[in-house]
Amino acid sequence: MSPWEIFVEQFVTLQGYLTVLSGLLNTVIIAVFGLIIGFVLGSFFAVIKSVPSYKKPIPIILQKIVDIYVAVFRGTPMVVQLLIVHFILFPAMGVSFGSIILSDTFAIQGVVIEAVIAFGLNSAAYVSEIMRGGINSVDKGQLEAGRALGLSYPTAMVRIVVPQAVKNIVPTLGNEFIALIKDTSVAGLISVIDLTRAFQNIANSTYEFVVPYLMLAVFYLVIVILITMVIKLIERRFAKSDRRVSAK
Repeated sequence: MSPWEIFVEQFVTLQGYLTVLSGLLNTVIIAVFGLIIGFVLGSFFAVIKSVPSYKKPIPIILQKIVDIYVAVFRGTPMVVQLLIVHFILFPAMGVSFGSIILSDTFAIQGVVIEAVIAFGLNSAAYVSEIMRGGINSVDKGQLEAGRALGLSYPTAMVRIVVPQAVKNIVPTLGNEFIALIKDTSVAGLISVIDLTRAFQNIANSTYEFVVPYLMLAVFYLVIVILITMVIKLIERRFAKSDRRVSAK
């Protein structure tokens, strides 16, 4: 049998596609929810970094904590952070996650939840810097106008500055999502059946590695292309909205 026929037999006849679908689901779950956690935490960190300290101790202390957090998570590899979360952090805290049953075929493993948290914490460090750049790109007069209308600093940031900053960082935020999708390939180190681990299982069961790994590359390429298309649609939607506002 040719390598392609061996792959088709394993993928279709022996239902290897079920493992791939499960891996694809886990990859998407880790990347999407990791980005959500990263966006929420990162936005919070960015706002803290943007608060004028005026030599007051509390803002200075919070900003130093955020600096240390960002330095640690940006300065260590994702795979190391994942291993620390799985083998050190959660065991030390006595935390364990059970599986979430979605159907008779699919279930979210506890290790997937651990991976979501690990990737979310990592993403927060990068998103905080992305969001800080977006906040700095908004005209300071916007914040001053909100403050002049009687809004508190947090309210003016949340209602006026942050929404404009988000529009400015959509392309960069999309790149972060793409990076998360590709970084999930290391999740198999803590026994997560992600997309990479699913194709590795197919390759290991047949000892034929060429076709499975080429198909793995195709899967990731298609996912990234789809994400890129969605990001461009969002950018165009925001651009149309800005033109309508400027026309008024």
